[in-house]
Amino acid sequence: MVNENMRISTVGLLALRQREGVALRYYNDVANNCTFGIGGLAHMGPCTDEELRRPVNEQQVNAQLAHHVQTAEQTVRRRVTQQQLSQEQYDALVSFTFNVGAGGARQTLDAANRGANNDVINHMNQNIYIHPRDSAGRRQRAIRSQGLVNRRREESAPFSGQ
Repeated sequence: MVNENMRISTVGLLALRQREGVALRYYNDVANNCTFGIGGLAHMGPCTDEELRRPVNEQQVNAQLAHHVQTAEQTVRRRVTQQQLSQEQYDALVSFTFNVGAGGARQTLDAANRGANNDVINHMNQNIYIHPRDSAGRRQRAIRSQGLVNRRREESAPFSGQ
C-alpha cells in the first residue's frame, strides 16, 4: 500500500501550526465554537465563562496537536492507497484533513487516490466557508472566510504541478 510509511514532515508540521495559530487558552473561533491550543475544537458552540478562564499549558497543546495530527495522518494513509504522494502533497492533505475532519476531507482524499489533482484543488477550494454559531450555539448562515481562501491556496499548491 503506497503512502503507508509517510509521516508529516517538520516543514509540514510547522506550516500547519502557523495556519492554525497557537493559543494557550480557550477561545471562541471565527465560527464561535469553543477552541483551544492549535485549532483544537473543545465543543461546538461558544465557550462557557468557566472555560474562558481555564488555563491551558504547552504540554496540553502539544498532546492535543499530536493526537489530531495522528488522526489526520491515519485518515490520509487509509484513503490514499493507489497514488504515491510527494511529501508536500502528503503534508498538504494532512493539514487539510486536520482542519476539515475526516468526513469533510473524503472527496478530496478520494480525488487524490485517483490521481485527479485538478479535482483535489477544486474540492479543497470549495471548503472556504464557515458556519458561525450564535450565543446559544445554533448554526447560522455560511460566510466566506478569506483566511480559509488563503489556507486552501497554500494547501492545494502541491497539486497544481507548477
